[in-house]
Amino acid sequence: MDRLIPEDRPALRRLCRVDEIPQGGAKGFAPAPGCFTGLFAVRQAGGVRVYVNACPHLGVSLDWAPDRFLTADGQHIVCSTHGALFRPDDGACIHGPCMGAALEAVLIHIIDEIVFVPESAGC
Repeated sequence: MDRLIPEDRPALRRLCRVDEIPQGGAKGFAPAPGCFTGLFAVRQAGGVRVYVNACPHLGVSLDWAPDRFLTADGQHIVCSTHGALFRPDDGACIHGPCMGAALEAVLIHIIDEIVFVPESAGC
């Protein structure tokens, strides 16, 4: 186990290096072994955020193609099924059938510029 991760922390899963997420962009990740729902990370000026890749309206994946989670202008996360829009900084739905709901945020740990999430994220 990495010496920088305290023993009392839950088991962590490595997603990627921070610089593998395009600045102003997003990157998707497959589900963890034994899980069904993937994750995605958004990197903007405020840092990196990770969410479960499931729309709160129907539970469908948000991306319409690999790593395609954002509107053309990169300002919002968009659901490919019904066009709901979410704020990247907190996952709140600001337009669409799930207005008032939010994406499920995932706790992240950035250690030596590598993004880690709890092993059970998305399960």
